[in-house]
Amino acid sequence: MSKMITMRDPRDAFSQALLELGEENPDVIVFTADIATSTKTSLFAEKYPERFFDFGIAEQNMISTAAGAASCGKIPFVATLAVFACERVCNQITISVAYPRLNVKIVGTHGGVSVGKDGATHQSISDISIMRSIPNVMVIAPCDWVETRKSVKAAADYVGPVYVRLGREPVPVIFDDSYRFEIGEAVTLRDGHDVTIIANGLMVHEALKAHEKLLKEDIRARIIDLHTVKPIDERAIEEAARQTGAIVSAEEHTILGGVGGAVAEVVVEKYPVPMMRVGLRDTFGESGEPFELLRKFGLVDADIIEAARRIIKLKKR
Repeated sequence: MSKMITMRDPRDAFSQALLELGEENPDVIVFTADIATSTKTSLFAEKYPERFFDFGIAEQNMISTAAGAASCGKIPFVATLAVFACERVCNQITISVAYPRLNVKIVGTHGGVSVGKDGATHQSISDISIMRSIPNVMVIAPCDWVETRKSVKAAADYVGPVYVRLGREPVPVIFDDSYRFEIGEAVTLRDGHDVTIIANGLMVHEALKAHEKLLKEDIRARIIDLHTVKPIDERAIEEAARQTGAIVSAEEHTILGGVGGAVAEVVVEKYPVPMMRVGLRDTFGESGEPFELLRKFGLVDADIIEAARRIIKLKKR
């Protein structure tokens, strides 16, 4: 991790990927629901107006129309706030998209409490739980600008429903352009033998910060970027459990059914070891500054470090 941190908005990476996909494939179309500026789909609208459709505040209709377009051979990217992309249209996704396994890509922006001042009504903290529970739906939560761009392009290449979760705030760039993104393959960013920290989204950078601070305590943590929550990389998780003997998950999301739940399911079935989950604990978000909210809800490097210390002690009992 470079000491010179570059911050970039993952929504800009999404926009860039859409422009590239639009040039590569005339079947790529984009739908949004009255928030083209917020989702950064407005640039696609300017370049390809005949392939851009704004449904207004009618997300259910938008999903159903996307299903129809996919059934005719188009590749629709549906972009709206994550809280609307999942909770408001869960039935349409389940019945119209997932059940017939149609080639619809749903991109939920503004995920997590880092949305900030918009408050609990606009902070999606259960979208990963919802989407990974629906059969046939792939779930991806990239951690930076590079991974976002590459994951969106990978989603376009995959035939079937995909949900991509993005945040609102600029986040540190972790990868460079040589990075090879593969659906379903977790990335080990740091090696270690004392504990494994598994994270995605903006929590990956917090995990990397925790790694550096834990080294000063002679604790060597393995850091895994679990960008694909479904299908989950069972091999990487089982290997981490066997080799480090303790796991901490970290997510900007509820621990109920999110990354922590997904990892715990693998651990308990494959190789049970002590585990702790860093995330929101059965609570709504609230209005505030993004970093203040992350700190309030226990979603910063200090919280990961404390979980790592505790789980290592538990491992040694």
